[in-house]
Amino acid sequence: MNRWWSLIGFLALTLGGGWLIGSMTETAGWYQALAKPSFTPPDWLFPVAWTALYILIGIAGWRVREKRLADLLSLWWIQLALNFAWTPVFFVVHMIAPALVIICLLLGAAVAFVVMAWRHDRLAALCFVPYALWVAYAAVLNAAIWWLN
Repeated sequence: MNRWWSLIGFLALTLGGGWLIGSMTETAGWYQALAKPSFTPPDWLFPVAWTALYILIGIAGWRVREKRLADLLSLWWIQLALNFAWTPVFFVVHMIAPALVIICLLLGAAVAFVVMAWRHDRLAALCFVPYALWVAYAAVLNAAIWWLN
C-alpha cells in the first residue's frame, strides 16, 4: 500500500507543482505582444500537453524511487527544478535569454534521464521520451522568440 501512496505523492508533486507554476503564467499582455514564429501552438494546447507530461514525469520519478536508483532520482529532481524554474523566468520576469539557457539545461537533463534509465527501467525511460521531445520543441520555440524579439 505504501508504494501506491508514493505514486500519489509523485503525481501530486508534478501535477500540483505544474498547476501552481502555471497559475503564475500570464499569457495575455506581454506574451501576446511578442513576435512569435509560425510554429507556435495555440494557447489551449499547453495545459493539455503539460498535464499529460506531468503525469508521465511523476510515474517515471516514482518508478526510479521504487527501484532505489539514486543517481536517476537525483537527475529526476534536477530536471524538475529546471522545469519549474523555466516558467517564472520566461513568463513572470520576462527574461527570454536566461529562460533559453534553463530550457537547454532541462533538455539535457531529460535526454540524460532517458539514456540512463533505459538500462535500468525502460518504462521510466519511455515516460520521458514525449517529455524530452516536447522540451526540445519548446527550446526551439523559446530560441525563436528570443531571436524575433
